[in-house]
Amino acid sequence: MDRTDTEEFLLPRSRLANERLHAMIPGGAHTYAKGDDQYPENLAPVISHGHGAHVWDVDGNRYVEYGSGLRSVSLGHAHPRVLEAVRRELDRGSNFVRPSIVEVEAAERFLATVPTAEMVKFAKNGSDVTTAAVRLARAVTGRPRVAICVDHPFFSVDDWFIGTTPMSAGVPAASTELTVAFPYGDLAATEELLTRYQDEVACLILEPATHTEPPPGYLAGLRELADRHGCVLIFDEMITGLRWSEAGAQGLYGVVPDLSTFGKALGNGFAVSALAGRRDLMERGGLRHSGDRVFLLSTTHGAETHSLAAAMAVQTTYVEEGITARLHALGERLAAGVRDAAAGMGVGDHIVVRGRASNLVFATLDENGQPSQQYRTLFLRRLLAGGVLAPSFVVSSALSDADIDHTVDVVAQACAVYRKALDAADPTPWLAGRPVKPVFRRLA
Repeated sequence: MDRTDTEEFLLPRSRLANERLHAMIPGGAHTYAKGDDQYPENLAPVISHGHGAHVWDVDGNRYVEYGSGLRSVSLGHAHPRVLEAVRRELDRGSNFVRPSIVEVEAAERFLATVPTAEMVKFAKNGSDVTTAAVRLARAVTGRPRVAICVDHPFFSVDDWFIGTTPMSAGVPAASTELTVAFPYGDLAATEELLTRYQDEVACLILEPATHTEPPPGYLAGLRELADRHGCVLIFDEMITGLRWSEAGAQGLYGVVPDLSTFGKALGNGFAVSALAGRRDLMERGGLRHSGDRVFLLSTTHGAETHSLAAAMAVQTTYVEEGITARLHALGERLAAGVRDAAAGMGVGDHIVVRGRASNLVFATLDENGQPSQQYRTLFLRRLLAGGVLAPSFVVSSALSDADIDHTVDVVAQACAVYRKALDAADPTPWLAGRPVKPVFRRLA
């Protein structure tokens, strides 16, 4: 799929499919981060199918894929152990009037994998479990305010969070007046916030780590602050769960939150998420306590059996096959290759790979060293033309060394074009349309 600067990479069937999507589905996708506005104009492939680390679009092009399913498909598409577990359940029914034995087995498997948690409840998406964690924290503390980490981009589609973003249309101001923010890595600022709102903050919620490692002592310091100020510490482990260790960031860094939420990699693409935590807190959503009942999670499809079977297979595979270590090794190989390719083309200060090896992202900087959507567009165009679908460089364990070598070769070609644009101080001639857009913005 290699092409010269002048050869055009066209996706006619994907373009027509995108028109059909927009005609029926607001935004043309069911997740804003999958929207065609996140890709160069007319170069948003619509996927036909995937296997392992590769996907094929409806135009017949094959890509090496990164960030699969918004980081959810960490074992690769159609993983045999996951499919085998799901198939065993399909003929046995998927949803009953009472809990199935699969719910017992899935909870046992989860709590064995994440031993820092004492109870777990399953749902279908991350927003539901993070909102349930916030509601539970408010109930057990009797406090109204939620403190979110301002440096982390997403926690929930619900009003308490989404009202704090530029896409706050439809959210009454009163819904977010009780949401306050603290910066990642700054214990002093967080303590100042907790002191300013003394006895008002129900919880601190954050991703324990994402694109940067937590500063030494930071997570333990947050634990101490939460204890001292009487608020609940919530780790959003949607991304870090399994990718940092089988037990998430809490298992890697040794700091135990009161509550934590998991999803994404947990199901390898199947719809499953989890709220886990201390028994005395979680029981407030149950039947064995004397306090006011908390409507914690009650979902028709939360315990649907084939997704729970998938989650069990994923956790077993991670533990038995050392998947987390493989993700790190693959990511380190990829990061080194991309950095060398960028440096070799003289753009090492402009295409910057960041993050833990199992969760790599890249920044595209302009001639002044500032983040640039135009340069990101240029870069993505060249990757797509070379058969690499990479809104990030988040790896799956299905990648081969050959896949990474191919990716690095395509990156090098993209960097050569990037250098030309930097020399011209204008990427416009290489865009062939509007630049990609940020997800969170006020106007379409």
